[in-house]
Amino acid sequence: MRFIGNIEAKTDNKGRVFLPACFRRILQSGNCDKVMLRKDVYQDCLVLYPFSSWNEQLDLLRSRLDKWNSKHQMIFRQFVADVEELNIDSNGRILLPKRYLNIAGIKQEVRFIGMDDTIEIWAKEKVEKPFMEAEEFGRELENIMTAEGGKENE
Repeated sequence: MRFIGNIEAKTDNKGRVFLPACFRRILQSGNCDKVMLRKDVYQDCLVLYPFSSWNEQLDLLRSRLDKWNSKHQMIFRQFVADVEELNIDSNGRILLPKRYLNIAGIKQEVRFIGMDDTIEIWAKEKVEKPFMEAEEFGRELENIMTAEGGKENE
């Protein structure tokens, strides 16, 4: 599943929000009627994981952690402790729990951003400006995409 796009929506008084139709179609094509929700590790946004992506992330994380290392166990615990399983209702909505709305600073207007195998949910006012200035973005993208800055040399 690959999600791409930047779509605005509004939550209702109960915290329900319609998943954008383009994202719903992708989820439906994968027979996915539930998603996992957690706060992003780095940013003040929420992340929706289709079950397949969630399981891949968990498998990858678990493969890099030593279950007999207490620090690793705390990292794993923190990663999975604040996860919610959300059902997509027959109208294509999900219910965002109030605590997650508060964590992400979401009042009513949200922006869904497709991030390849996940979907981010941002408070609309937090993404009014670009994430990076155009010049910096171009420079960093060039560094990543050329042999000097790419993974080949890591």
